Amino acid sequence: MANVESDAVQVSKTPEGITTITINRPNRRNAIDGPTGRKLTDAFLDFENDATQKVCVFYGVHGTFCAGFDLHEVAKFEPGTKGYRGPIIDSSHRVKGRNIGPIGPSRMQIKKPVISAVAGYAVAGGLELSLLGDIRVAEEDAVFGVFCRRFGVPLIDGGTVRLQAIVGLGRALDMILTGRGVTAREALQMGLANRVVPKGQALREASNIARQLLAFPQGCMNVDRTNCYYAAYNTSSFEDALRNEFNKVINEKTSRPRAFTKI
Repeated sequence: MANVESDAVQVSKTPEGITTITINRPNRRNAIDGPTGRKLTDAFLDFENDATQKVCVFYGVHGTFCAGFDLHEVAKFEPGTKGYRGPIIDSSHRVKGRNIGPIGPSRMQIKKPVISAVAGYAVAGGLELSLLGDIRVAEEDAVFGVFCRRFGVPLIDGGTVRLQAIVGLGRALDMILTGRGVTAREALQMGLANRVVPKGQALREASNIARQLLAFPQGCMNVDRTNCYYAAYNTSSFEDALRNEFNKVINEKTSRPRAFTKI
């Protein structure tokens, strides 16, 4: 068991610049416990800080992306203990910038592109983790859902923030209030999934997209990406979003002019 858990998060890097972060807890349907959440957070921070790595593929082994938080963690909670407390939330879990969330890296807006390769279930906290991706590739039998609804566990890892920004308020509330499963095809229609591929092909397709992104000037691509997220989450007005877009482009072009060469 110790060997399996020590490998609960696997990371591989290619010389070309693709990092693959894989959740590897098949005995728990890739559910996240405290140590796994920390390893995921460290893996994403390492990806951000490694200048040789440009795009990340986020994946779960054995036909499941992530079943959410590992409810076995509840049994580990002891009042008065320090450190990670699983789903028992108190003031020590308050958001402080990009500090670790209950399920790991959920409070991070990753600084470089991430593609989530979704097989099987991406539910509850697993749905929230899939939303870290800029693009979601879903296998044809994949299911997304707020399954924690049935257990009385709230979304606390960004689900109420990211989901409605991606699919719109009405569709997000449908998923959040009912807790129903959303198939890959419906997810594609609502914009939750960007691609639907045959079973077993999500990782391959996500890696293909990652290679496509590597071919572009990275400075230009990433400034556009950053400006999109600013407009979605941080802007105070339409004018502010336009001003930010212009200023970021001017600043980036001044400091890294070759990144903006037209092709």
